[in-house]
Amino acid sequence: MNELNNPLGIEKTSTLLRKFSIPAIIGMVVSALYNVVDRIFISNAPDIGELGLTGITIGFPIMILQLAVALLFGIGGATLFSIKCGQNKPKEADEILGNTFTMLLLSGLLFAILGISFHAPILKMFGASEQALPYSMAYMGIIFYGSVFQMNSLGLNHLMRANGKPNLAMITMFMGAGTNIVLDYVFIFIFKMGMAGAALATIISQAVSMTWILANFIKKDNPHRIQLRYMMPKWAHVKRIASYGTPSFMLQSVNSLLHLILNTKLAFHGQELSIGMAGIAYNGGDLAVAAMGIVNSVQTILLMPITGLNQGVQPIVSFNFGAKKYQRIKSTEFQAMTAATIIVVVGWLITRLFSSQIVTLFNPDREQGLMNFGTFAVYTWFWGLPLVGMQILGANFFQAIGRPTIAMTLTLTRQVLLLIPAILVFSRIWGLNGILYAAPFADIVSAAITGTSFYFGLRGLLRKGEKERELAGQALGAQAASS
Repeated sequence: MNELNNPLGIEKTSTLLRKFSIPAIIGMVVSALYNVVDRIFISNAPDIGELGLTGITIGFPIMILQLAVALLFGIGGATLFSIKCGQNKPKEADEILGNTFTMLLLSGLLFAILGISFHAPILKMFGASEQALPYSMAYMGIIFYGSVFQMNSLGLNHLMRANGKPNLAMITMFMGAGTNIVLDYVFIFIFKMGMAGAALATIISQAVSMTWILANFIKKDNPHRIQLRYMMPKWAHVKRIASYGTPSFMLQSVNSLLHLILNTKLAFHGQELSIGMAGIAYNGGDLAVAAMGIVNSVQTILLMPITGLNQGVQPIVSFNFGAKKYQRIKSTEFQAMTAATIIVVVGWLITRLFSSQIVTLFNPDREQGLMNFGTFAVYTWFWGLPLVGMQILGANFFQAIGRPTIAMTLTLTRQVLLLIPAILVFSRIWGLNGILYAAPFADIVSAAITGTSFYFGLRGLLRKGEKERELAGQALGAQAASS
């Protein structure tokens, strides 16, 4: 295919945004069901309950680290792949694809080996109590075996979308999540396999997704295929892939650190919830961690549409940056930010109106301590949600145009500079509630910083385009005069 005739560079931006983002949004929402469905099934299983929810929440930061590595190479590879296609360099695009696949395989194997070897001490380090540790070990002990499946299904899905197949990327997500839901029910409620059943359902579904993606990428009629000759890593390619993926990697890595700090702080300050809970099989700390597991699940569902929207925006912006069509970038970004704001405002209203009903999904027995704190946590944590869509898209704008340093700085502002310090400080002032107040504070301040950076970044890009057109016009005029 002649990359100069690629629809990413000539088709109407609103049409492209719908074509690329809607499948990505649907796919990411469905993908979010992996962990959320596990938590709902586990918390509703009579033989597991709230301690199972605590156990899976303890393992959540580790699973975020798996996601971080997958995004390091997946988003990094997809961004560089799109830029090479925009520059009409198909051979280099194929090399990027092959190198990305190799790095996903190697990192998945390494993660699995380390996790299987040390998962018990790792879980203790991540805050598992004596009561919750067996539940965490039963779940994560199996999840580690599926590291290669998870990293490749997530990472290569970005390449599939960048390769101009957003609908196939969406179908991949449907296949994986659908398999997970069915197997969760079978393993947990029919075979009574408990936490191990939930984990086994997850890794089998990820293996199904990975197989589907690989089958597509080795087809001979695919214009960009995974080929053995391009799988040998080249340091120059790997370095650039990693540099483009570093903002996403750092964001998720810090997100993992954030949840580690959250779990430990909740375990400590959660003892406040122990009052009046005599005779309960778990302590207040475990209850607070379980409540944050509910918040994490809600956040995953609410923000996955923004992640999908951002994934749809990325190949459009990256291609047109490579093709130097900067006005198309402006149009795409403003349309996407408008859609993102609408999405998060709807999500914000849901957390205002239905916070107790949300908690009931994970607390069918309506255990009063979890009900009260969980409802308050859902209501409080998401106060700044209407600004989050703009913040995410604004930061990733810089990543899509090949400026990973500023993208990484902006993506880390909320977590490193604002949220983690706020959790540490606010919890000393307001105790358990202060942990929840930290989130809206970080959302509001980081949105202001990112919005300002995006405004000046886009303005600079448009001025660059004007200057390039002016120089091109002068060159043509000089050429015409000389002839």
